[in-house]
Amino acid sequence: MTTAWTAAHIAALEGQPLPVPGLIGEDDVRRILPDLLLWDMWPLQQANGTLASVAGGSLWMVLAAPDRGDPILRHFEAKIRLLHLDVHGWHDLGDMLPPGLGDFEREWSGSAVLEGDRVTLYFTAAGYADRPGGFQQRLGETQGVLQPDGRITGWSAVRESVVADGAVYLPADKHEGAPGTVKAFRDPAFFIDPADGTRYLVFTGSLAASDSAFNGAVGLARMNDAGQWQLLPPIIHADTLNNELERAQIIAHQGLYYAFWSTQNSVFNPEGPTGPTGFYGMVGESVTGPWRPLNGTGLVIANPDEEPMQCYSWFASADLLVCGFVDHWGLKGRKPTDSALIAAETFGGTPAPMVRIALDGDRSRIVEVFAMDRLHAVCDVG
Repeated sequence: MTTAWTAAHIAALEGQPLPVPGLIGEDDVRRILPDLLLWDMWPLQQANGTLASVAGGSLWMVLAAPDRGDPILRHFEAKIRLLHLDVHGWHDLGDMLPPGLGDFEREWSGSAVLEGDRVTLYFTAAGYADRPGGFQQRLGETQGVLQPDGRITGWSAVRESVVADGAVYLPADKHEGAPGTVKAFRDPAFFIDPADGTRYLVFTGSLAASDSAFNGAVGLARMNDAGQWQLLPPIIHADTLNNELERAQIIAHQGLYYAFWSTQNSVFNPEGPTGPTGFYGMVGESVTGPWRPLNGTGLVIANPDEEPMQCYSWFASADLLVCGFVDHWGLKGRKPTDSALIAAETFGGTPAPMVRIALDGDRSRIVEVFAMDRLHAVCDVG
């Protein structure tokens, strides 16, 4: 059953206080790797969705690209970087994947699960190596072996997990495009249903049968007994409302299922209503729904009105720890589109303060924010 995220849900935000962790300041934008821009990130997780304990801390994957002076260019050089977080802070472990694992050009967002010493990485294989600069997207997966120091070796050749069918899900096969307007078949997030052990991939998709330019969806695939992924109908869609339900995922908590996604104010249908850039979610009694928007609207974490672009691309673990990155902060009423200088000087390109949320049935709330000087508090992963 596919649940609609509707204009009525977003209209209900009118007059409500936004769930905001706080304003981003200079202390929050110290770059981990000064020469690289870092953005979409996710942790290495155990099969139950909680953070995996590795070498006295946790492993994190983050998209990385050289700082070319224009943050838009990062999308065309993105590679997954591997970071280790412990009580002493962040430690760079270099590029996660070696070259030559497939015919893709770039690596976009995904997820990773640890089972025994084997890591399975699900990610977006973006573009083609023999035709650079395209917006094509495929769901890819590869496996490697975790080493005691946190590095991962022995990666297998990347295989395509599942292919868009063109009937329910639009293929993301266009070479030309622009961020925020391209159609999606990306951001695979693994989920293992604790009720029966069934494996799923949750992903960001676009509805093939829609007549609207705003046809974002949360897609689903299920692994069969032969170990092959089979496409299922979307679990949530935003037809006529929103173009991109990015970084879609599911976690299980207290017998319920929670689906989350990130979206930006700029990809809502301008005919309205439009919501803030934020982290949104729904709750249901099963993986396939039906789903109910959290807090009546879906909004879980928002950027403040005074800095509407300060963070983006949230991802939650089953520990209810939510990570994101510092996007355009300190705009003070300006827009990144005003000039290349404003775009460059306001782009954070580094992990944002992490947030702990609480979930209670159909309600969510922010309970804790971990600033850079308190990151040690998220390192106790058991």
